[in-house]
Amino acid sequence: MAKQIYQIQVVLSGTKPRIWRRLLVYSDTLLVDLHRIIQTSMGWTNSHLHLFNDGMTDYSPREFEVEESKNSRTVKLKTILKQEKSKILYEYDFGDGWCHDIILEKIIVEEEIGQIPMCIKGKRNCPPEDCGGTWGYQDLLHTISNPKHEDYESMIEWLGGEFDPDYFDMDQTNRQLKQKDYGCLWIE
Repeated sequence: MAKQIYQIQVVLSGTKPRIWRRLLVYSDTLLVDLHRIIQTSMGWTNSHLHLFNDGMTDYSPREFEVEESKNSRTVKLKTILKQEKSKILYEYDFGDGWCHDIILEKIIVEEEIGQIPMCIKGKRNCPPEDCGGTWGYQDLLHTISNPKHEDYESMIEWLGGEFDPDYFDMDQTNRQLKQKDYGCLWIE
């Protein structure tokens, strides 16, 4: 039996040049599993709270106790993204405020498409965790682009070594996506 597959684009808001991933996911993926897929594909470490918003409702795991949100462990992606070009918001790390636009680009119905979830395209490295949101990330990039900057050495030490903002390895991302099981209810 054919399953519906969504081709979605995940774009990290407020970054120039844009940081983004194009993913194939099943339409019946639970939002809590979509969170894990996004974490893996973007390069985040799942260290902070998150939520989805469809313009009217917030969705997050019940244990996060986000006021007036629906439990993302029970909501499938297809219930809030229903047609091509529709869009939802994904926010990760409420302190840094990493907001992502998730756009449903295409609905595919195929018997056999290969690995799902799968990243089929992307650009640029994900910002490091806890760097202060888009403003902090821009400061970080400015600092590490100039070895003579007074904070260069301490920033490189904080990063744990070099950081290439242009780096993205789609094969490595797909290997990581393949290692995880996104068909179950994750315990956060």
